[in-house]
Amino acid sequence: MNGAPSVSVVIVTRDRSALLADALASVVAQRNAPCEVRIGDDGTTPAVIPDDLPLLEVTVVPCGHGCAAAARNAAAAGARGDVLAFLDDDDRWLPGHLAGLAEAFRDPAVGFAWRDSVVMREHVTPAGERIAHDTRTLARDWDDALMRSDDYLPPSAWGVRRSCFEALGGFDPTLRYSEDWDFVLRAAAHTGVRRVPGVTVEVRLRESGNTSAEFTPERLDCLRRVAERHGFATPGPKTFWEVALAVGSA
Repeated sequence: MNGAPSVSVVIVTRDRSALLADALASVVAQRNAPCEVRIGDDGTTPAVIPDDLPLLEVTVVPCGHGCAAAARNAAAAGARGDVLAFLDDDDRWLPGHLAGLAEAFRDPAVGFAWRDSVVMREHVTPAGERIAHDTRTLARDWDDALMRSDDYLPPSAWGVRRSCFEALGGFDPTLRYSEDWDFVLRAAAHTGVRRVPGVTVEVRLRESGNTSAEFTPERLDCLRRVAERHGFATPGPKTFWEVALAVGSA
């Protein structure tokens, strides 16, 4: 592949239009514009898309499954970019994010790549202002052993070649939790992976709407199933903030 690959941005959202607007603003600010944005709307009410999105082609795919895996798959279906770049509706990218990913995918051996992240615990004021009160940097190369105890690659940091995503069948929609961990491990077993150093991702965590903090029987069962599928001991559940504190940078 001689030129930079085209990129389709895939966002999943659920009843958080104000946060979605922030995520989309960070896509607009990219130095390398994507060829399209595809939004898997998993909410109970239609997502509100801002009117001022210059030069962005946005497609909203209604899902209504209550499942991030199914919503991402639905949004990715029909994407035309060479690479799929994922962004959760409550996270943000810095302007060089897509440029770095595109550079990694110039190498045809790379099917999965990621950028470094800063994880933020934040408070959202009644006026909608987002105030970060704790931060932690996640900047690590691929560590196969560590990835079998702590999933330190948030979906908003990834890009995956569309042909690789399709060959793997996308995310497993039977997993309402840990579907991203399962996908990363399957991708790493299938294709070449590459880290692109440099923090370009803001992962935002709040007390509400943070699925990594839900220690339900269903989440524990999903952890067990992922561990069995990939051949490691079932890990104890952690919030993503706890993962960031444990793993950090190396």
